[in-house]
Order: sequence, then structure tokens, then C-alpha cells
Amino acid sequence: MKNAPTALSADPADPEDFDVSAQGLDRGQRARMIRQTRTTLGLSQAEFATRFRVPVGTLRDWEQARATAPDFAVAYVRVIGRHPDIVARAVA
Repeated sequence: MKNAPTALSADPADPEDFDVSAQGLDRGQRARMIRQTRTTLGLSQAEFATRFRVPVGTLRDWEQARATAPDFAVAYVRVIGRHPDIVARAVA
């Protein structure tokens, strides 16, 4: 990303806010995209994991930004978002 922030400083007016690194921002954006894709398809985490052969614990970690989804996983979820039935048939 061009001109991506290197960090996001905490809001001094919010005592519960905290600084976030560029890596943390990236992890959060990936988490949001994965969660939005799953919810747009109307699937629970367990249903999505089963249908698309992703370990449910891994999916949870990605969605909750406890782990950064690798580039290949982000690409896979984007394809799922565009062609869920084709992907489900391909991995069945």
C-alpha cells in the first residue's frame, strides 16, 4: 500500500484506546474482510470452516485478529466471496 500509515496513535481522549502498529492495522483489515465475507454468505464460523476446508480454530484466530491471515488465505477468501458455490464444489 502506498502511503500506508506506519502506526495509529491512541486517542488521548479515550483511556481505553491504544497505539496500533502497521502490522496490527493490516491484521485487523484482513480479519474484517474475512468476517464480512463469511457473514455475507450467511454462514457461521463452523459452517464456513466445514464448507471451505478451513480449520475452525484458524478461522476464529483470523477473524478475531489473534493471528494474521497469510496472503494465500486472503486470496482464497476473496475467491470464496466471488464464487462460493464453485469453491465449495472444488474442495468437496
